[in-house]
Amino acid sequence: MSVKFGVFVPQGWKMDLTEIQDPVEQYEAMTEAGRKAEDLGYDSVWVYDHFHTVPEPTKNTVFECWTITAGLVRDLRRIKVGQMVTCNGYRNPSLLAKMASTVDVMSGGRLLFGLGAGWYEHEWLAYGYGFPETGQRIQSFREACEIVHGMWTEDDFTFNGKYYSVDAPINEPKGVRKPHPEFWIGGGGEKVTLKLVAKWGDACNISGDETVLRHKLGILKQHCDGLGRDYAEITNSNIVDVHVIDDGENPEEATRAARGDRSLEEYASGRVVGSAEEVTEKLRARADAGADYFIVYLPRVAYDHHQLELFARDVMPGFS
Repeated sequence: MSVKFGVFVPQGWKMDLTEIQDPVEQYEAMTEAGRKAEDLGYDSVWVYDHFHTVPEPTKNTVFECWTITAGLVRDLRRIKVGQMVTCNGYRNPSLLAKMASTVDVMSGGRLLFGLGAGWYEHEWLAYGYGFPETGQRIQSFREACEIVHGMWTEDDFTFNGKYYSVDAPINEPKGVRKPHPEFWIGGGGEKVTLKLVAKWGDACNISGDETVLRHKLGILKQHCDGLGRDYAEITNSNIVDVHVIDDGENPEEATRAARGDRSLEEYASGRVVGSAEEVTEKLRARADAGADYFIVYLPRVAYDHHQLELFARDVMPGFS
């Protein structure tokens, strides 16, 4: 069972830089986590596209997604760098296509371009983007996918949609990856998003356990069949928060710093928490359901790299 692994670097969105006060040191902590992931054999590092922290907005550092993507592809030398995922509403798609082409060249072809419709209402409104209703966000996202793909693959591409129009924008260079930078489309919407994956995506990203994955990937395959797309061409990724506990370590003590004032039960809800063997077993069930790429969020990697090391040493080899 050949499965690849990516990992998020700490950029502040999940309040994962708050114990470092200096913003320069915060940035270096993010970069050092990326370097460690590169050394340990992860396939990729990932960043979120958010401006405000979760679970609630606070006045803490959150580094901007595309600025740090550009920085990371130069700070790191071998590992791929992706966004999970770029919020379509924050940047015009033609500009975004140009940005991605540039960063793909900067990286020597290591860009993984993630795009999604967006959802975090608080930051949309705070930054002056408004917050369109769901249908409008999804339809503008559909148009954006077509524009990005067209600007990467065609000269003199034109498009006139309800939300966006472009008139033969020159996009040179288009990137170095052939036929274009890898296009990762995030979300599990069955009628629109998964059909966009079947039409234009090199990869999908679906959150949820093996039951969700099996169902959503079945829908994706149906869309591929309907469009004449080879389903096997598409990378099926799954995003998952993981906390690996050392053998013999007490789970309460092992998770204390990461979970704060939450109980272990609350912390483990929505996460895969357990020994390396238990984590491997749970991820293998998702792989059996069709996932062939895991993008993991590991706790406290801004402060030490133990979780990065433990996961790479004791979990990843079980999928090679």
